Amino acid sequence: MTQPLPSHLPVIIIGGGQAGLSVSWYLCAAGIEHVVFERAGKFESWRNNRWDSFCLVTPNWQCRLPGWPYRGSDPDGFMLKDEIVEYLDGFAASFNPPLREHVDVTRVALHALGYVVETSIGTLTADQVVIATGGYDTPIVPPFADALDASISQMHSRDYRRPSQLPEGGTLIVGTGQSGVQLMDDFHLEGRPVHLAVGPAPRSPRKYRGRDATDWLHEAGHYNITIDKHPDPIKALTQTNHYMSGRDGGKEIDLRRYALEGVRLYGSVAGGQGTRLDFLPDLEKNLDDADRSYLGICRQIDAWIEAQGIDAPPAPPFQPLWRPETEITAIDLKAEGITSIIWAIGFRPDYGWLQVDCLDDRGRPQFHRGITRAPGVYFIGLGWLNTWGSGRFLGIDEDSRYLAEQIVARQKAGLAA
Repeated sequence: MTQPLPSHLPVIIIGGGQAGLSVSWYLCAAGIEHVVFERAGKFESWRNNRWDSFCLVTPNWQCRLPGWPYRGSDPDGFMLKDEIVEYLDGFAASFNPPLREHVDVTRVALHALGYVVETSIGTLTADQVVIATGGYDTPIVPPFADALDASISQMHSRDYRRPSQLPEGGTLIVGTGQSGVQLMDDFHLEGRPVHLAVGPAPRSPRKYRGRDATDWLHEAGHYNITIDKHPDPIKALTQTNHYMSGRDGGKEIDLRRYALEGVRLYGSVAGGQGTRLDFLPDLEKNLDDADRSYLGICRQIDAWIEAQGIDAPPAPPFQPLWRPETEITAIDLKAEGITSIIWAIGFRPDYGWLQVDCLDDRGRPQFHRGITRAPGVYFIGLGWLNTWGSGRFLGIDEDSRYLAEQIVARQKAGLAA
């Protein structure tokens, strides 16, 4: 039977994913009383918001949660969805966190006793609050989507599970972040007609000069660069993740090759109405920019190999495999046989419930290493909280340990601001 909660707690963590539970792991070790509220079930986004063929994009060895590194037999492989959930469930079971599932937090605000936290099971107060809700609250769908013909089935990538969900005929995937290109690959491998609206996302090599590119970059210290030492922090914070895949043991995603294999490529979606969809004339530019990013990573690895005197096989010369003959700026969806669209253009966070002075004028969190200007309010699990690994399995341990140290120190100091 679940024990009733006290009306006041030293720490409340909002979000029961890997980030929130990693902070909980350190607070449990330090003997700090706290509770973790999760509005669904633990690891909900991994368990129920991923498609069937989903797998990690980074190698298994990068899974390094507190006290729970990857223990499997394939450190260089890429866990499938069910294996990821099993790994995460094992982490939670390893220390039995004070987790309350299916509790919705509806308001956090300043209070005489620290912070008031209103929830679906009642109102509590806390000395300190950790926000571990991530940035994937509201799926982004363009406003003109409602103006498209009702005969065109539409879906956001969050709701996609498998190609058979979509009607027969061609499917247009909009977006070339990691989700968009992997969904495109799903349809392509099943032999379904697939079209892809190519955005400005960069791409990365998978295997390069005998090793996974992420192995080289980790060894070279690339993932240890902090945001305050990054040569271009604005680009780091705003750029879409580089696309590649962990499918079938890991593979590179070169959209030019897919074009040669029959995938129809267009530029960025610009608008639409009825059965007409408009595109920007930026396909070639986006492909070239993605290749520049790819080659930039290759050069970084080459420089590291040379500086260390490593004997590694040479890379073949790079040559673009395909170029568009023309920029297509509009199509008729029905004429092209397209019966469905999947919007894979990301999410927006929703902090409407957070009534604390820790957001900028656009509603985005402001912090340094997760510490906000509101005393005792912290963020965890967001990209570039400190390094590239923040928000990923690789960096969660370091980030959560650092925040837990600040929380413990402030608690022991009597909550001095």
